[in-house]
Amino acid sequence: MFLKNTHIDFGKPLSATDADMLGPEGTAQAQNYLGHRDDHKPTPLHALPGLSQALGVASIHVKDEGHRLGLGSFKALGGAYAVARLVLDEASKRLGRSVDMAELQTPDVRAVAATMTFACATDGNHGRSVAQGAQLVGARSVISVHSGVSAERVAAIARYGAEMVRVEGTYDDSVAEAARVATENGWTIVSDTAWPGYERIPGLVMQGYTALVREALQQLPEVPTHVFVQCGVGGIAAAVAAHLAIELGEDRPVFTVVDPARAACMFEAAKAGRPVAIAHAEPTVMAMLECYEPSPIAWRILSRLADGFMTVEDEDAIAVMNRLARPVAGDPAIISGESGGAGLAGLIAALSDPEARAALGLDETARVFVINTEGATDPQRYEELVGIAPDKVSHRVGISA
Repeated sequence: MFLKNTHIDFGKPLSATDADMLGPEGTAQAQNYLGHRDDHKPTPLHALPGLSQALGVASIHVKDEGHRLGLGSFKALGGAYAVARLVLDEASKRLGRSVDMAELQTPDVRAVAATMTFACATDGNHGRSVAQGAQLVGARSVISVHSGVSAERVAAIARYGAEMVRVEGTYDDSVAEAARVATENGWTIVSDTAWPGYERIPGLVMQGYTALVREALQQLPEVPTHVFVQCGVGGIAAAVAAHLAIELGEDRPVFTVVDPARAACMFEAAKAGRPVAIAHAEPTVMAMLECYEPSPIAWRILSRLADGFMTVEDEDAIAVMNRLARPVAGDPAIISGESGGAGLAGLIAALSDPEARAALGLDETARVFVINTEGATDPQRYEELVGIAPDKVSHRVGISA
């Protein structure tokens, strides 16, 4: 399904708070953090000439976050970065002076971090980032997961020293429970979704994501005309849309938000004209996007900047996983997890829908940018859906059929 943005706020400027958080100065802070990570290097940008020709567009470029900071997901940029910023804030208070990122591993700052506990709820990737961030600075982490999170993903989080808590119900139930327990114990909750009175930390998480947009703008041969980004609670979509709008102004690309049809919380917010909680449906294969209420910050941004909202089916996401794993006609092989290729699935679906195609101005001149937001973060599930173990996916360029 496709919906053109007709909200009363569409086209209005971002709030000063959002513009400051997601603009050049905010991104510079995120990049400063990455500069102090020994394992950081920009993730690759892949051109897909074969698929571009097949779909009838000028170009498709994919930013591959499956290589990000050893975590295999764009979320590595968010939670860990927010943890680092929060430790520096606390250290500055206790030490009575401004503490910067270069001091994160000093004994004085690590002594402060050792007294702090960071908590969050997760479908998998955000929790790994928070746990990794806590481990890097010497803090404690307590991560809540709902009943639908696979044992493989739980184990991947626990490897970073996190204490794991199982919560019955959905992702939204785990968010509420993590916030409750953190409040009772005086822990710091690091959520990627906001609620009334709680916006700065989700804003820092989103600020971390802008680093991948800055990288992409440096890597792309031309500014894209169209961008499709998948949406859970909305943090990644809003961060990308905001940074592109701030950096490119009137030259910003046409921006489309892509939801799983079975968990289309941002799509339903666009229909209602405000954030809404939607009913829990059959679980979607796009597990990292299975959220039933959008983040108010993300909605505030996307109601202004998203040109369209759409949904894709589970079979669309699985088809993209398989297409990227078995490239043809000059495209590289890309390992894309269940949620990773949802933006690309949105492009393919939009091109087959005359209404969406016309509304978005998709034609043979379109230069499209999408993000592979995750690699095979659950290798067993990946093999079930693709029929190839992720370590067996060929990295050679596909041969024309």
